[in-house]
Amino acid sequence: MSEIPESDRLGDFPHPREASTLIGQDEAERAIFDAFMAGRMHHAWLLTGPRGIGKATLAYRVARFVLRHGMPDIAQAARASDLSVDERDPVFRQVAAQSHPNVLVINRPYDDKAKRLKTVIPVEEVRRTANFFGMSAGAGGWRIAIIDAADEMNANAENALLKILEEPPARGLFLLVSHQPGRLLPTIRSRCRTLKLRPLAPAGIAQVLAANDVRASEEDRIAIARLAEGSPGRALSIAAGGGLDLYRELVALLMALPRPNVKGVHAFADKVARRGADEAYGTAIELLNDWLQRLVRAGAGAASQPDLVSGESATMARLAAAGGLDRWVEVWEKINQSVARAEALNTDRKLVILNIFSMLESAAGSRVGA
Repeated sequence: MSEIPESDRLGDFPHPREASTLIGQDEAERAIFDAFMAGRMHHAWLLTGPRGIGKATLAYRVARFVLRHGMPDIAQAARASDLSVDERDPVFRQVAAQSHPNVLVINRPYDDKAKRLKTVIPVEEVRRTANFFGMSAGAGGWRIAIIDAADEMNANAENALLKILEEPPARGLFLLVSHQPGRLLPTIRSRCRTLKLRPLAPAGIAQVLAANDVRASEEDRIAIARLAEGSPGRALSIAAGGGLDLYRELVALLMALPRPNVKGVHAFADKVARRGADEAYGTAIELLNDWLQRLVRAGAGAASQPDLVSGESATMARLAAAGGLDRWVEVWEKINQSVARAEALNTDRKLVILNIFSMLESAAGSRVGA
């Protein structure tokens, strides 16, 4: 029987619940540590920031620390100075093995019929918290629910969570991971203490790559760091999914707009859309998305980054002038909508890629064969 996929696992790298360190988020970690040690631990924290920046890793660090110490005086006696818990500690091992009775993780469930993860967190998942918080807690007296990602809840799930947050359980702690907090109900946001995690500097990304034994040349490490835009998770995803090669291949196709190599487009679509290439497909969509955003920013007068592929900045300037910024913003939005709709309907991914290039050709001012 194949292992059920996890929405927040990147290739063969450690899952956030298995990570013993968190790089570059000292300020956010200190805010939670100080609140706990002062006896002012808020019952719900909204951890925000770009995808892959370390929010889930922080959530698990908080959960382990709170379960390990329980009370500020115990943490003081243990001379705790941050949220770290030794990997050999039973609490660490239980959380990593998903066997700690005082931790409930809510995320998108697996759809046995469709053989893939659901696109949203349904209300049934959130309702599990009622029984969870109704049970008596073990050592330390805390029960902790991690929702990852909170902005993937459907409307009914959000309303169910809101009811719980309005009357929070004693010694209950909610840790909400959110990539797009603006999608959450304002009433949910108002009942949480928001903590924004910041993008890492290139040195921090390099540290993450080294810590995860990513083997790459110095030139490639710099390129990965720039493409990652401060997100450690994205840097690892690019490294694991052959993201640099995909990027170079993708940009070569984009530079030929409005008449890209048709055979090249089909070959690229076959590569990222084939069965078992979920990671490559996701990476390709993200890289294209970011390239279009950079095109719009460049067209609006923002300073361009140094080329990762020779001539790409000139291509962005040419396309921005040819299609107009409003047109490119419209195309970017339509591509995102098309990708989301295709995932919801389980559409053939090759058709998604071909449709994207069709939209790009049109925006660039000409269609192949016109």
